[in-house]
Amino acid sequence: MPISFFADNLYNETMAKRFLQYYENTAQIVWNQFMEATWNYVTNITKKNQEEMLHKDEEKSKHTLYFGTRVRLFKNARFQNPAVKRMLSKLQNIEKAALPEDELREYNKLLVYMKTTYNMGQVCLNEGPCMPLEPDLKEIMATSRNQKELLWAWQGWRDAVGRTLRVNFEHYVELSNKAARLNGYRDMGALWRSKYESDKLEQDLEQLFQELQPLYLNLHAYVRRALHRYYGPEVIDVKGPIPAHLLGNMWAQSWVKILDLVLPFPNKPPEDITKIMRSQHWNPEKMFIEAEKFITSLGLLSTPPDFWENSMMEMPSDGREVECQASAWDFYNGKDFRIKKCTEVTIEDLLSIFHQMGHIQYFLQYKNLPVIFRAGPNPAFEEAVGSVITLSASSHKHLLNRGLLSRQHQDSEEELNFLMGIALDKIAFIPFAYLVDLFRWKVFDGTIQKDAYNLEWWNLRLKYQGLCPPIPRTEDDFDPGAKFHIVANMPYMRYFLSLVLQFQFHEALCKASGHAGPLHRCDIYNSRTAGKLLEDMLKQGSSKPWPEVLQNITGKTKMSAKALMTYFKPLLDWLVTENVRQGEILGWPDFSCFFEEKDTDKVKFLSLKLEPEQAKLGQWVLLALSFVMFLVALLLACRLCSLEKKSLAQDTSAQDTSAQDTGSQDTNLLKTPPNTYFLGIAMKPSQVAKRQWILLGFCLILMLCSIGLVIRIFTQHHRKPPWMRAEWWSWD
Repeated sequence: MPISFFADNLYNETMAKRFLQYYENTAQIVWNQFMEATWNYVTNITKKNQEEMLHKDEEKSKHTLYFGTRVRLFKNARFQNPAVKRMLSKLQNIEKAALPEDELREYNKLLVYMKTTYNMGQVCLNEGPCMPLEPDLKEIMATSRNQKELLWAWQGWRDAVGRTLRVNFEHYVELSNKAARLNGYRDMGALWRSKYESDKLEQDLEQLFQELQPLYLNLHAYVRRALHRYYGPEVIDVKGPIPAHLLGNMWAQSWVKILDLVLPFPNKPPEDITKIMRSQHWNPEKMFIEAEKFITSLGLLSTPPDFWENSMMEMPSDGREVECQASAWDFYNGKDFRIKKCTEVTIEDLLSIFHQMGHIQYFLQYKNLPVIFRAGPNPAFEEAVGSVITLSASSHKHLLNRGLLSRQHQDSEEELNFLMGIALDKIAFIPFAYLVDLFRWKVFDGTIQKDAYNLEWWNLRLKYQGLCPPIPRTEDDFDPGAKFHIVANMPYMRYFLSLVLQFQFHEALCKASGHAGPLHRCDIYNSRTAGKLLEDMLKQGSSKPWPEVLQNITGKTKMSAKALMTYFKPLLDWLVTENVRQGEILGWPDFSCFFEEKDTDKVKFLSLKLEPEQAKLGQWVLLALSFVMFLVALLLACRLCSLEKKSLAQDTSAQDTSAQDTGSQDTNLLKTPPNTYFLGIAMKPSQVAKRQWILLGFCLILMLCSIGLVIRIFTQHHRKPPWMRAEWWSWD
């Protein structure tokens, strides 16, 4: 019989089901062990925990490789069961596990190194303590209005983290692309995009961005004018981009911390909810309980007891180094779910907890599905589910109901202030969420070369966000690396799409709850009908294509910005009117960011571009000249001193001779001190000595200034003078 006959019978649909069951049984164990090891590391960053995590990561990759290579033997196009076909198709993408073993090990270590460098990054004061990103640097960026302090934190973080990781990132790109090609994709960007199961993803993304752009441009113009009023024309150009360090956030992705500077109606400021929470003695545990109450009010599942025992809800007080980036964890055993967060008692952290608890609810709802389907139908769904809950939790109605507001009603002006606060978080995020992966996709496909990473990063930030760095940047810098998701290998386009999806979900859930009125006033708290609609979506995991899942909850098969625009329509109308009244120009036409280009073949010396050896020689010559200048001046001073002493001796001798000739009748003249000369000027000897010492001191100051100038020139271009670097003294 033909071999193909045996193959067809061996790899038939019945065998495929057995194969998938075997995968399921083993994957739960392997993935659980990997998650445990990873959790142990990020909640206690030690060398031992790192090694254990890397070991479990290798085991997980071997498991993925084993099943990923064998699954391709099944001809699933002939199978009838759509769930079986979908699972087999998903298993074929083995991502980094496709790398050869030595390169996989190198790749894993590289990713761990970049994440650890980020998590342990600190910025140190000249004389004082060193500050980590959370909470210290974030607090400075959020609360300070001092430009110098903001610049210190902004630049310091990028010097401490981004600049350090540039070379590592270049190697990461090479290995990522190799893994993607081994999976059948042309680069890692293409592999990431495949998660959305759409051939038109890039066109759809650009269309969504264009639909949202008018809202962002009007917000940008209004905020720019407000910052111009506060900081003045020497800092803000009302027709240009905004300096990136003035927007209340280390990455300028959320502007909500400058709400006090941009309120439409400053005479009606919103209540300080953080202050109210602290006065009511809220703590991290109470914040998590509040989020739990909201979710269970919808008739959804409550978190298991182990969640409260195993989660890291605040920064440990025992001195452990931890990763503070908020995240929700599924341990793939159907009972262990956790959140990791260094919680501060603020309204922002409360809403962040609501978001993370939304992730936990997703895990709980699809926990009985096969491991392959325990995810959202596309990555944006998972983020949108967490965010849709915060839209209700942040509404005036809900906050009033929970005792966090005292004013019973909002008038039209107070509503606009409220919408401005939401817009500074949501709308300000739109272009940043879009460009982060746009940048990486271009890096992966080679459109952006490694010698222009930083230049192209700021070109995108200018084009889409209308922002510029507060100081000139160079290719020695690597500002993308100052963002966690970039160095942690985490795709970001999910956040852009979740912005759109969360408002689509919100509109559908509000309709199900019976809400009538403006969308921004809706609160689905206590609505079992809305909860049931949400539950039906969550239970499906990724077992169905996302358009089908989206249709079940919204009635539409496409992601649309219409609901988001409806939510913010009152604010957009007001912004348009206000910007027209002020004569604002939308956008930043004909403006560019100042960027110091890096010539890889030449270096700068006294503003001239020279060959490295020429610049090196020039630096030595300049340094030598400063010492020669000092020695010449010093010899001159010594020469003058010697001449003056000789002159004094001659004058004294002449006076003694004259005295012998004239006798005692001229004794009055002897009482008059003889004159000496300093730089050709006759004066008393004591005055001459004093001036000679002044000249000597001046020479010393001149020498120090010359050396200081040399060091200043070198540090401007190299951060450290060449003679302070080991390679300067190398003969290689």
